[in-house]
Amino acid sequence: MKYLAKLFKRLVVCFGILYAYNILMIHFNLPIPINIWTIGITTILGIPGFIGLIIFYLINF
Repeated sequence: MKYLAKLFKRLVVCFGILYAYNILMIHFNLPIPINIWTIGITTILGIPGFIGLIIFYLINF
């Protein structure tokens, strides 16, 4: 049960990080879509995964 609570907490925090990033970067037209894949990558990998998503988005789009 502790594991599920910790996982849920990480999911909420990662969603908040992605949402805050999108609010700040909408002015530069660089938002990252919030979907199951981006939240999953950020939840599993943490901040390095989030930075990787940003770099991946900048390279591909």
